[in-house]
Amino acid sequence: MNIAKMMQAAASAQKKMAKIQEELAQKRLEATSGGGHVKVTASGTGEILSLSISPEVVNPSDVEILEDLVLSAVRQVVADAKKLSEAEMGKLTAGLGIPGLPF
Repeated sequence: MNIAKMMQAAASAQKKMAKIQEELAQKRLEATSGGGHVKVTASGTGEILSLSISPEVVNPSDVEILEDLVLSAVRQVVADAKKLSEAEMGKLTAGLGIPGLPF
């Protein structure tokens, strides 16, 4: 492959990657904990967009349980976003044959 074709392929891959990132930013993922009493919504890029806590799980004398529920839901939605991102980027990099790419 000559250098001009490599540069063209790189430019094409860069455009596709930008499109994938835009699409990921538009996707919404949701994770819950505590039987659905804590809900976290994130974009496909992992940005936390909203947090919802049901009043039933708010107990001023036991804040630790609420903290654990929130942390659990946040960790789950961020992990889901990472998996989604890796899968989408993997589609792009699979055809490139470049060793060492993290996707």
